[in-house]
This record gives sequence, C-alpha cells and structure tokens, in this order.
Amino acid sequence: MLSALLIVVATMGAGWPTGHGDNLRSGNATSASAFKKFTAGFSRGLDGSVYGSPILTAHSVVVATENNTVYALDPTTGAVRWSRHLRSPISDTSVLACSGNISPTGITGTPVFDPVTGRVFVVTITYSASLGVVHELWGLDADSGVVELSKRVEVPGTDPKAEQQRAALAVDRGNVYIAFGGLAGDCGNYKGAVLAIKANGAAGGRAYVVPTPREGAIWAAGGPVVAPNGNLFVAVGNGESQTSYDYSDSVTEINPSMSRVDFFAPSSWANDNANDLDLGSMTPAYTSIGYILQAGKSGNGYTARSGHLGGIGGQTYSAPLCRAFGVSAVTGATVYMPCTNGVTRVQVQSNGRFTTLWTASGIPGSPIVGPGAVYSLSGTKLYALSGGTGAVLGSIDVGSTTRFATPMLVGKKIYVGTTSGIVAANVA
Repeated sequence: MLSALLIVVATMGAGWPTGHGDNLRSGNATSASAFKKFTAGFSRGLDGSVYGSPILTAHSVVVATENNTVYALDPTTGAVRWSRHLRSPISDTSVLACSGNISPTGITGTPVFDPVTGRVFVVTITYSASLGVVHELWGLDADSGVVELSKRVEVPGTDPKAEQQRAALAVDRGNVYIAFGGLAGDCGNYKGAVLAIKANGAAGGRAYVVPTPREGAIWAAGGPVVAPNGNLFVAVGNGESQTSYDYSDSVTEINPSMSRVDFFAPSSWANDNANDLDLGSMTPAYTSIGYILQAGKSGNGYTARSGHLGGIGGQTYSAPLCRAFGVSAVTGATVYMPCTNGVTRVQVQSNGRFTTLWTASGIPGSPIVGPGAVYSLSGTKLYALSGGTGAVLGSIDVGSTTRFATPMLVGKKIYVGTTSGIVAANVA
C-alpha cells in the first residue's frame, strides 16, 4: 500500500494524469519549465477530432479521438507507441435524441490515468440495431493499450440516446467518476449525473442523479473537482423546473457514496433555468482559502464557502463578473477564468469577496498556468500571457481546435488536441 501511495503522490505532483492536471482541476503546472518563447515541437495527425485534453501516464502522452481511438505517444517525438480503436463512433447522429454538435461522436470526455491500476480510462458512445445507443467505460493498460476492463455505464432512469459524456473523467480512492449531461439542444429524456465505478473492475457502482424532472446537465469540460477529503464538487446546468427547486443551476457537493451533502444555487435559479443562464458551463474553481468561485452563463460570479455552500441564495459574495465556459486555472486564491470576452484574472479575498485584475481580450480558451506564463487558446493560436498584466508574451499557430480544448503543460512542452490530431510546442 505504501508503494502505491508514493506512486500516486509522485505522479499527481509532477505529471498530468487527469483533465487540467490534478483532481482539483487547478491547471497549475508548477514543475514545468519557465516560459521563454514558443518554438515548434511536433504535429501528429490522428484518426479523428480531439475534444478531450491530452493527459500524461508514467511514460506516454495519451489522447483520445471522436473516432473512439486511444493513442499513446512518445512525449518528445509524438511517435505512436500504441493505439486502440475501441468501437465505431456514431456517424449517423439521427439515432440520437437530437444531432448535438459533435459528428461523428465517440470519445469526448478527457481520459484519466490511474497509477494504482496502471489503466487509462475513457468512455465511448456507440450505436447498434440490437442495443441502441450505448455508453461504455474502458480501462486500457497504460503501457500496452490492452483492454483490461469494459463496462456499460448509463444514467439510471434516462434515455441513453439523450445523454452525452463530455466532462473529464476523474479517479480517486479506487473509483472512476463519470459525469453526464445532454446533447446540444437539451433534447430528450436526460438528467445530469455522476457515476462512481470501481477502477479495479469490481462489480457494482453508484450514481448521483440530479433530482430534476429533466435536464440538470453536469457537462462542464473540466469534470468533477475532487477535494482532499474525497468529496466531489460539480456545476449543474439548467433544470426543467421553474417552481419547486430541483437542485439544478447549482454547485453541488457529493460524497464518494454518491449522496448529495451540500449545494449552492443563486436565488435567481428559476429565471436562470427558464432562460438557460445557469452555472453549469464552468467547472468550479476550488481555491486554497476555502472558497469556491463560480460563474456560468448569466455573467454573475459567486463565492461559496467549502464546507458550507449555503443553499439557495447562500453565497458569501456575488457581483457581475463574466460569462464563463470551460475550466479555470487556480494558483492559491488567484483564479484565471475562462470568460467569453477573454481570460480574466480574479483575486479572491479572505472574506470571500473578489476583484478583477485584468482581462486578455479576445483570448477566451480555458487557461492553464506555469512558471512565467498563463496559456490559453483562441482560434488557431496558442498564447502565452503575463500572469501579472495579461499582456501577450508570445503565440504560436496550432491549427483548428474545438471550443473547450485545453492545453497540457509538462516539462518544456505544451500539448494541444486539435480537430485533426495533436500538436506540441516548446516553451523553453
């Protein structure tokens, strides 16, 4: 047990085994090289678009495509060490409740590496005439790509053809956590949910399903935030109810048994639900001083205290902030927000109030931060920004990327999934 614990600590501290680098989704690569300038690294074409972010196992960069293929690449050269095509993606999106906005659709959520089992986990979506639409969890040996686990994973009481697995996966204390939402268009009988599946393949599993008549997606690209005590924080999208509160439009805390233990929702939740102005578009930003900073589609920002989120209207502080989509980067009490008008640096104070320090206008991608720079995507370019001022320090062309693409920063290289594969650039 001790050796396994040491492996976990070492990998989580120095690598990038999960979406946004760690279970807090901090996007903070403290051990990376300091930014000097961008130079070209490698470009590797793959068999489909990459919507999830790259991750790092003990030896390889791992990336998954919408063609339901997982690749392990040499981190320096991009050479393919192994690839595993799991099943055919859904190319005819008419079999879904509505077409959504990803076609073909296969693996969308960012994979996760579990150093205890040595497995990379991904979720595929497929269709067959006999089974209909199927979501399936796969565990692949990280060194060889051999399939060691496959298990169907569906949200209880919903229609699989209306569910989408877009959020990054997480692994903690032997569980793989999988969040579900709906397709673009909010169509069909779906509900937001988080599933807990045993990483070792043991039978059973638990689910938290948002108790709404319909909707309440948990779809923010960063995935569940796993706190040091093992509880999960998720942002929940708009629900169908506008009368009785249905735990949508919220920041919800869930324990490993998949029971809700706390939540925060704006007092405007009913109006926000009615007008698609919910909090579900951004992964919660977990700061080191006990506050969660949350913004969504309404333009308002909220802080809620971890351990006492406050329920409806129970925020510690709220003020106009920005419309935010994606996942932030967090260093202590400083949050770099994925605002639609540009990455915005926000400082959270010890009393829960927050102030905006700068906005990098026109650079809206989900940011990550390393020594000497904040990194974000806009269009076909990757930018390095000054953490102090937001000024552009450098940029490099990476090709076409998806809306929620997020870089991975390890050592001297930064990696970006694109609509045709993966690109790596040198930062030092």
